Amino acid sequence: MKITANKAVSAEYELYVDGELEGEQELMEKATAEQPLSFIYGVGMMLPKFEENLFGLQAGDKFDFTISNEDAYGQYDDDSVLDLERAIFEVDGKLDEEMIYEGNVVPLMDNEGNRINAQVVTITDTHVTVDLNHPLAGENLHFKGSVLEVRDATEKEIASLSGGCGCGCGCDDNGCGDGGCSDEGCGCGDKSEKAGGCGCGCN
Repeated sequence: MKITANKAVSAEYELYVDGELEGEQELMEKATAEQPLSFIYGVGMMLPKFEENLFGLQAGDKFDFTISNEDAYGQYDDDSVLDLERAIFEVDGKLDEEMIYEGNVVPLMDNEGNRINAQVVTITDTHVTVDLNHPLAGENLHFKGSVLEVRDATEKEIASLSGGCGCGCGCDDNGCGDGGCSDEGCGCGDKSEKAGGCGCGCN
């Protein structure tokens, strides 16, 4: 059975980005046979270019391709690094240190009420600096892996997606995980060892 619309797909993969040295590749995340990426093809769960490269493959087929940042998460935008009033993150005058600490990704709302993810960069006595860029913004994504399973998706599986999920991969804002909408982190499944982005592309 080949990968086409409405097929449930499981795959293992390694995701690499360009390292600091020319020609160097840095492993960002991976999905294994024990904890694979699982998704339904053609319903908006994954980055379009990721799906294009898997179209027509079947169980046992290997893949090795690169998605440019223009087709993934775009260029890094310096204007998306914001200094916000510390008071925004305080409850009864105290910072929620279990949630707000450097390096953590927190959900915020924009002016239109849309939920967006922001990584905490720095914290001062007056401000919290956050980065709204996707963790893989500006990166070219190199995927190497193989297809583990292809089957017809059930009506229940397809219906569960009818409300739409939050990002290119169909997960909600915190991650592309578990082949559906989850808060695991942004790996395609995530099932990945290091959250952050992936072929599935969450925001």
